[in-house]
Amino acid sequence: MSPTRRSTRRPLARRKAPRAAALAALVVSLTACEGVGTWSRAGMPDGVTKEAGIVQNLWNGAWIASLAVGVVVWGLILWACAFHRRRKNTTEALPPQVRYNLPIEILYTTVPIIMVAVFFYFTARDENAITAVSANPDVKVKVEGFQWSWRFTSQVGGKTVSVVGTPAQKPQLVLPLNKKVQFDLVSQDVNHSFWVPAFLFKRDVIPGVKNVFEINTIDKAGVFAGRCAELCGVDHSRMLFTVKLVPQAEYDQYIASQAGSAK
Repeated sequence: MSPTRRSTRRPLARRKAPRAAALAALVVSLTACEGVGTWSRAGMPDGVTKEAGIVQNLWNGAWIASLAVGVVVWGLILWACAFHRRRKNTTEALPPQVRYNLPIEILYTTVPIIMVAVFFYFTARDENAITAVSANPDVKVKVEGFQWSWRFTSQVGGKTVSVVGTPAQKPQLVLPLNKKVQFDLVSQDVNHSFWVPAFLFKRDVIPGVKNVFEINTIDKAGVFAGRCAELCGVDHSRMLFTVKLVPQAEYDQYIASQAGSAK
């Protein structure tokens, strides 16, 4: 390569560097707003139920505890590497070995037991809260999974609304804000799984087994995606639905207009 060609290429590379830096800064700035919320939720979706808040707190707490344990373990490893490495100008192959140090053995036995007990307590407490079912929910929804769509039958105030979907046309379940909603899950054929990511919760839909769970919706209207989370056959990927959360007045109007219908 001639000296002339080298001299023309180097300034070009210098000109490209600021452009690349500007592009990187633009990408970071465009994603910053959403990134803050995602980081605060540790990668979880934004929840729309009271139970989702419980799951989120448990998830965040587990991350904090795990990072704290990691920092302690990494610190001990680095401390051992720094202060117990083989010294220069010494003939010893190993540092002095200590056996039967009873206080240390008690420490590294009791501390993990206490940690596991604390994790178990918070997990059991939150699990009981998430799976609790009331005797008189505001809305009852029968969820029927079949290959390869869903049927939602809502019962409220003595009225019934049924919505049936197909793989080509996903059904929409309409629910009111700030209400208790109970789901009864049944399957007509194979195992399915009812999953709404915004609920931060999913439960299997199994033939012959009636699974029940309950949510308390919060004041966050919108349309949220749902899907089957259990591989159930050829069109499993098309077994989709949506959940629409609306104010009570709009929900009452919807029930009145759709009561007794199936579509």
